[in-house]
Amino acid sequence: MHVLEPGTAVGRTGGQIKISRRDRPVETIPSQQISQIVLHSFSQISTQALHFCADSGIGVHFISGGGRYLGSFDSRQGSIQRRIRQYAALTNPDRCLELARKLVICRGQGQRKFLMRGSRGIQKNSEELKRAIAQMQILLKQVPQVKSLASLLGFEGKIGNLYFGALPYLIRPGAPPEMHFCDRNRRPPKDRFNALIGFGYALLLKDITNAILTVGLEPALGFYHQPRSQAPPLALDLIEIFRVPIVDMTVIASINRNQWEVQADFDIRGDRVWLSESGCRKLIGLYESRKQETWKHPVTNYSLSYRRLFELEVRLLEKEWSEESGLFGQLILR
Repeated sequence: MHVLEPGTAVGRTGGQIKISRRDRPVETIPSQQISQIVLHSFSQISTQALHFCADSGIGVHFISGGGRYLGSFDSRQGSIQRRIRQYAALTNPDRCLELARKLVICRGQGQRKFLMRGSRGIQKNSEELKRAIAQMQILLKQVPQVKSLASLLGFEGKIGNLYFGALPYLIRPGAPPEMHFCDRNRRPPKDRFNALIGFGYALLLKDITNAILTVGLEPALGFYHQPRSQAPPLALDLIEIFRVPIVDMTVIASINRNQWEVQADFDIRGDRVWLSESGCRKLIGLYESRKQETWKHPVTNYSLSYRRLFELEVRLLEKEWSEESGLFGQLILR
């Protein structure tokens, strides 16, 4: 349940969640129909509702008006034995490097294959696309030999620059010129495309954090990203697997289908571009619909919704230090 309107109050009445808006009737939703509450901008939640969500296993997540993930309130702490095993595994530098290599290959191959998919039927700039795809493959072949996390970050950065340099070519000529972009920029986004994927990544980070808490691992202890903000490092690690299939593909497809109103869906303030309320609602709808689509995991052969795959990938990561390794980081586009 996403709460977008500033001033909206979320409360509790009996076994239901109560939503109060200005000049509108109170709405109630049975708690059994809610797995998460996502509070955007300056919406509010009562102490009674927080207690009820904690007792009911409902995650409460906060996203800023600018589309940045702020944090979560969640009482699902998992067993201490499980987190001790996680700590023992992820304080081993060799294991962390091995997992980080898998992660960079997974994300990089997903980016490369998305460019290959999107390049079908494109004649203009096809040489630039082919060159980027070939250079990404050269770099990815070198990743298994990287000896440190610092060097791995350099490889990831180069692959990412090639990807975002080539991604604009996947936008069809018929798309509005305002939806085209040149590069990846953020904090704040300077064009409509970056506003869309930035907000999409915030929604994804929220869902990955929720999956980690559901499994019972510690979001603050990762193996690749280092703590430098309120975003939990393990969630920043795992989000890399899903950026392309959940956010990038959804946003590019929506632009090519002309689903955006270039004025009404965006709020332009100087060189800063944010999503308007209508834009947020539209992207949330596209994102939630994408989560319901299914994907057959290439290793486990399970066909699950993306929403279920979030949790599965967390569990496959845990198997890496539970004598069942080899399944994590294999969720790559075909």
